[in-house]
Amino acid sequence: MTEAHCELTTKKCKPCEGVIAPLDRAKILELMKQLHSGWTLSEDSKEITRVFNFANFFETMAFVNACAWIAHRENHHPDLEAGYNYCQVKYSTHAIDGLSENDFICAAKVDELVA
Repeated sequence: MTEAHCELTTKKCKPCEGVIAPLDRAKILELMKQLHSGWTLSEDSKEITRVFNFANFFETMAFVNACAWIAHRENHHPDLEAGYNYCQVKYSTHAIDGLSENDFICAAKVDELVA
């Protein structure tokens, strides 16, 4: 875990409905370096995605529930797709049609679940 990664996990999400602009690509790429290398950036730079793999359905559902707890605590919610042994997590700030720091804060906290 890097020092910058630790910093993201200590931050709290801030309300952003129409108050902020989406992050520019340079800032996004800077923040991507602080996440696990499994995260990918969409071509339009509006979404980050990571697929997490597990041994079985129980482990997958435990992870999904932990993601839900993070989302509840941060009031920032990912799109989740889960199957028997995987969960795909997608973050985007829909209210601003792009990425905000909140997406990276939550992604870093999700990374810690499997660190």
